[in-house]
Amino acid sequence: MRAEAPGSPHEWLDAAAGPVVRPYTLTGGRVRPPVGGFDLVAFVLAAPAADAAGQPGLQPEHRRLVELARRPAAVADLAADLDLAVGVVRVLLGDLIARGLVAVRQPPTAAHLPDDNILKAVVNGLRAL
Repeated sequence: MRAEAPGSPHEWLDAAAGPVVRPYTLTGGRVRPPVGGFDLVAFVLAAPAADAAGQPGLQPEHRRLVELARRPAAVADLAADLDLAVGVVRVLLGDLIARGLVAVRQPPTAAHLPDDNILKAVVNGLRAL
């Protein structure tokens, strides 16, 4: 027989049941952020004067994201820290971006990375040492 969680009125709910609220309930069923999408390795940083506590309509997960983003953090890391699906975190971050509480910096695109020939020349130079 399974042990009930303290104060649990249901015999089917125990300590091993996990979160009772489905992740996509946190987003109101939305699967896309209200502001353009961003990469898993994009860095999130809270606005210097961001005060999520004074914002009506924010959930605890929104507030936790702002707190975690006081130091730059990747979207994937934030999802891991909150133990939420990346899609859910993207939607929540979109809400925060729309309110100006966080900013997202995309990683450099391939067009901004050094040319392969330059990288090969650096490797060859290092080998010559």
